[in-house]
Amino acid sequence: MEVFNLPDNVQKNQAGHLQIGGVDSIELAQKYGTPVIAYDTSVIKQEIAAFKKTFLNAGIKHRIVYASKAFSSLAMYRLLSEDDVGCDVVSGGELYAALKGGMDPEMIEFHGNNKTPAELEYAVQENIGCIVVDNFYEIELLDEICSAQNKKVSVVLRVAPGIEAETHKYISTGQSNSKFGFDLDSGQAKKALTMLLDADNLEVLGVHCHIGSQIFAVAGFEMAAVKMVQLLKQWKDEFNFDAQVLNLGGGFGIKYNEDDHPLGPAQFVKTIVQTVQAEAQKNDLMLPEIWIEPGRSLVGEAATTLYTTGSTKKVPGICNFIAVDGGMGDNIRPALYGAKYTAFLAAAPNARTTQKATIVGKYCESGDVLVADQDLPEVHPEDILAIPSTGAYGYSMASNYNRNGRPAVVFCENGHSQLVLKRETYADMLHLEVE
Repeated sequence: MEVFNLPDNVQKNQAGHLQIGGVDSIELAQKYGTPVIAYDTSVIKQEIAAFKKTFLNAGIKHRIVYASKAFSSLAMYRLLSEDDVGCDVVSGGELYAALKGGMDPEMIEFHGNNKTPAELEYAVQENIGCIVVDNFYEIELLDEICSAQNKKVSVVLRVAPGIEAETHKYISTGQSNSKFGFDLDSGQAKKALTMLLDADNLEVLGVHCHIGSQIFAVAGFEMAAVKMVQLLKQWKDEFNFDAQVLNLGGGFGIKYNEDDHPLGPAQFVKTIVQTVQAEAQKNDLMLPEIWIEPGRSLVGEAATTLYTTGSTKKVPGICNFIAVDGGMGDNIRPALYGAKYTAFLAAAPNARTTQKATIVGKYCESGDVLVADQDLPEVHPEDILAIPSTGAYGYSMASNYNRNGRPAVVFCENGHSQLVLKRETYADMLHLEVE
């Protein structure tokens, strides 16, 4: 059959093995065990630099805000802080981790459609940069909490602009029937703004929208930028409201397999900046500071998950199954979204393929499939199998289903590796049990 074509972001060393951040993947598997999610942190830094460069070349005030839900860890927050990148959080747990990881509270924004009173109290207490308000209940609750703490907090108003991105329905968020934000067409957003402007303890920095995730085309962002600037024009005329911040969210797509052809960060940012500039000038508006919220696009392609192969099942003329020591517990995306990945042997990434097989996990579900119908070479028990582009929504959505522990996570760069999340043990999974 054919020689397997490696993804663009995969590199080999002199031994012919997959290397991650200059570290031999076979050595990583031996040292840390499997499954292990290995990040090449230089890739994350390169993506951050690419976003920044485009903004700086345009001379635009901006902020890059990492979407923590993609992957959250103390080590990740430390990396972001060193590169002067903010973060958004969507729970008290993410906020706690971000603060423990050294994030500047002023660089944190708090998202979510149902923030609890305790979470809002915590956010106000910690003086975070802003809270992205999502519903009428939250406006009243937040104003009361600020009053009780004798504090004033900055807020950004999340709008559902009525724009549907070309993505999976579960990760499309900008349409009018989304659970997120104030609907624009029905007048909810306008009512929310009047409530915020009247609130004694809330300062409105600006507006926010997010149209979805894993987006490959700029058209949706262009439409969102035009609609949001037009909205700001209306609110300027009606309320004399000058937005300091226009946050256009994230959702920039990445490459998971050969069928994916994403644009680079620079193209997305260039389009957003040029559209906002043109619309602001056309409407005689002050140019707001532009914020974006990349998550997947910063970390997704930076990581590769390494598994050890075990059993196989071959039914002539029907199917070949190759099982690994992980699965839907460390990567639920194929089962949840039908997400497609690529797999290859870490010790021989370009080995000639001899079979078409489906990579399955060890979980007690028929839907526990990581990669379906992949061309692969002969695979034997104890081989190390690599699946790239697993840096986003793998560990953050991991579970203990079937009492399997979550995997270890390592950061690799310049030929060195560092453990940043330990493998979960049997004992770890019982530490909340009451005996």
